Amino acid sequence: MNDIDQDEQFYRDTEAIAFPKIDDRQLALLEPLGQRRILRRGEFLYKAGQRDLGMTVVISGELEIFETQDGKELMLAFPGPRNFIGDMAMLTGTSTLASARAKAEQSEVLTVGAAELRRALSELPGLGEIIVSALIMRRTRLMRDRDFSGFRILAAKGCREGHLLDDFLDKNRVLHRLLDIDSEQGRALGQRLNLSRRDLPVLIQSNGLPLRKPSLREVAQVAGLLRPLAQEGETEILCDLAIVGAGPAGLSAAVNAASEGLKTVVLESYAPGGQAGSSSLIENYFGFPTGISGGDLTNRAQLQAYRFGAKFSTPSQALSLSFTEGEYGAELHIEGCMATLRAKCVLIATGAEYRRIEAEGRENFEGMGVYYAATAMESKLCRDATVIVAGGGNSAGQAAMFLSESAEKVLLVIRGDNLAKSMSSYLSQRVETKSNIEILRNTEIRKMTGARYLEAVELENVQTRERRVVPAIAVFSMIGAKPCTSWLPPEIERDEKDFVKTGAAVADAPAWKGMGRKPGLMETSRPGVFAAGDVRSGSVKRCGAAVGEGGMAIEGIHQALGTYT
Repeated sequence: MNDIDQDEQFYRDTEAIAFPKIDDRQLALLEPLGQRRILRRGEFLYKAGQRDLGMTVVISGELEIFETQDGKELMLAFPGPRNFIGDMAMLTGTSTLASARAKAEQSEVLTVGAAELRRALSELPGLGEIIVSALIMRRTRLMRDRDFSGFRILAAKGCREGHLLDDFLDKNRVLHRLLDIDSEQGRALGQRLNLSRRDLPVLIQSNGLPLRKPSLREVAQVAGLLRPLAQEGETEILCDLAIVGAGPAGLSAAVNAASEGLKTVVLESYAPGGQAGSSSLIENYFGFPTGISGGDLTNRAQLQAYRFGAKFSTPSQALSLSFTEGEYGAELHIEGCMATLRAKCVLIATGAEYRRIEAEGRENFEGMGVYYAATAMESKLCRDATVIVAGGGNSAGQAAMFLSESAEKVLLVIRGDNLAKSMSSYLSQRVETKSNIEILRNTEIRKMTGARYLEAVELENVQTRERRVVPAIAVFSMIGAKPCTSWLPPEIERDEKDFVKTGAAVADAPAWKGMGRKPGLMETSRPGVFAAGDVRSGSVKRCGAAVGEGGMAIEGIHQALGTYT
């Protein structure tokens, strides 16, 4: 069976999940939350690029959903009676990538607003599973659709800025295509939009309009990722809990907090998932016997948090944390936001980032041969080539195994001599027996060279001091972690490696004197400020542990707020 036949089989097998019909009981539950309206033939329900859309149920008639590409309409679906219209954007509030209009002479629909829909999905039995499952499957089908494009990035091959936009949209799960300006399609598109090379990279939005040399913030705004936390003219935003970082710990906390009624805001500086989100396959996470990719796991967690009403803003870099008296005593200042975020409690879940390799020439190839994640996007760049993975932990092992499926050869570079010391036994055994993975023990990277792209890497055996140069087009750096804590004030105590101290380790901190209670397990040297996941001193650097810590932190936050009394 070829790829096209496999796609057709997949679409047939998933049709019922992606396009279920709303029954009488479900319609009766939705009816009080929405409004009925009549659409005439050709009348638009919504257009591509709109955001904060709700759900629409077709009562009678027929609609058509389509994407506009270069003046042509690509039909995606024709919902009829009891079908409902919607995409993942219904939950996330991001920009819709398609348009919807009436096809029949007259159609009656029931529209339910975004806020009402999220409330219904969390509170009304029998609605959440069928609707959320359909939205996830629709997005999966669109990702597999060879004709659907979503956003398009037009860039020159090897353009660092173009790769950055591609990476940002990919890790934020925004459907898009990367087009080479020198390809036939790229040249035609550039001519039609009157674009020159000095305009590159260009983001072509779902409404067809080009955005020349956009910043990540501009891309996030048009994609609907960068949510305005404050209304125009507001100088402060109030919330029960501000979570800084949307890795496993932050996402777990967001799900637990929002589902338990806390007004929750999540700030993420780049993309949800943290280090776990960049993992190609997590096999030791509870409940997934065949494993799950880090991106899929964290994406589902974020959808769960959205469903319960948590608010996300990406990219939103927390610049500083300070404290004042009063109920909303924690103040967060955010990059690009004029208003101050004031919270009753704060959870620090900024995680840790892989350290940069101290090798000559490394900075010349950041994003163009040196990477810190091994996802499907990076694997495409490494097909039938030699690549290097630096590191001896689970993340490095997972990356090596994943890349070995597409690369001709993977060199796993470790500083020690025993892989089993730092890697789970099941994973180290696989790595050691994989035919196209070569383990280079007691080895470090000393130099990287190439013209525009990485071409070769110089390695040194630290015992013999022997050096050799190997051809390689990519290096994946997974060599330990540095906590993301530089933005924190002195009041938040950290250990000698800059990880945030919590629990008994901060019981003698000045802010706890006279408090009448001891700090919680996840509470920092400042009452009401918590830390969870990789950023916390003494944490277990595993995805499952981070998820558990996020939930435990919310228990402590309830106690600090007195919501259980």
